[in-house]
Amino acid sequence: MKHLFRRHALAAMILFLGTSAFAQSGAKPASQALTGTLAKIRDTGTITVATRSASVPFNYLDDDNKQAGYAWEIALRVVDRVKKDLKLPNLQVKTMEVTPQTRIPLVANQTVDLECSSTTHNTERERQVSFSDTFFVVGSRLLVRKESGIRYWADLVGKNVVVSAGTTAERLIREANAKNGWGINILLAKDINENFLMVETGRAQASMQDDVILFGNIARARQPYKWEVVGIPMAQEAYACMLRKDDAQFKAVVDDVIATMMKNGDMERLYKKYFLSKINVKGGVTVGMPMPEPMWELFRKPTDKPYQ
Repeated sequence: MKHLFRRHALAAMILFLGTSAFAQSGAKPASQALTGTLAKIRDTGTITVATRSASVPFNYLDDDNKQAGYAWEIALRVVDRVKKDLKLPNLQVKTMEVTPQTRIPLVANQTVDLECSSTTHNTERERQVSFSDTFFVVGSRLLVRKESGIRYWADLVGKNVVVSAGTTAERLIREANAKNGWGINILLAKDINENFLMVETGRAQASMQDDVILFGNIARARQPYKWEVVGIPMAQEAYACMLRKDDAQFKAVVDDVIATMMKNGDMERLYKKYFLSKINVKGGVTVGMPMPEPMWELFRKPTDKPYQ
């Protein structure tokens, strides 16, 4: 009887996952064996989730040295769902810190199973990895001192601009610099913290990053009132979770977690927690960024389509 029960339970689980994987494509649901990441998790009893140290307020270490963030909590919801679906209450969760330079390779080679932080989903990256439904929309802008005189992109002519290496912002500023002949000296930072430090210490006159990260920089600055975010967004970008390429089963699970959070109000509550309330960073700061209008559209109609 025990073996019979296990066979029935496994059949039910496979049917559920098969149905989820086909839901978005409109194909007829059918039972199928576990594959990809879910099979790996089942066989090893372990899921590896990426962490970041300073991607405030998405995935970061707080003042108590605990992992926190808007995207980090989404990742934890996915872990809980996997535990439930695979009936693995004792699933081991391993973490691995990644950077803008290492995150894509580590997901592509399946060292990391899930990465949710401030990672942009675009068609170029789809050649290496897959992406979940979008959970945030941003635009690349500039962080400058208020007395800098910089208000528009053309004001950067001949100036030093720092950008985090390996990001879409780096690609955008290089393309714009070459196209417009601005003569910008582009400096590369290894991460978000070094990026802001280079502007703070005067090595660069402007920092180019996703606008939400820039608001986070200001919130954590020693003298927030001296800084501002300027420039019309150079491009609109979608943040999404990364997972191994062409893994329909696992993607269906991650997408369903995000879509459910958007439709039941959990995502809005998470936004208020990390963007409109004090977070445990630098003694307590508030990012203070109103929810972008495209986010409300996402809540109404979740999508996994990139902007670029």
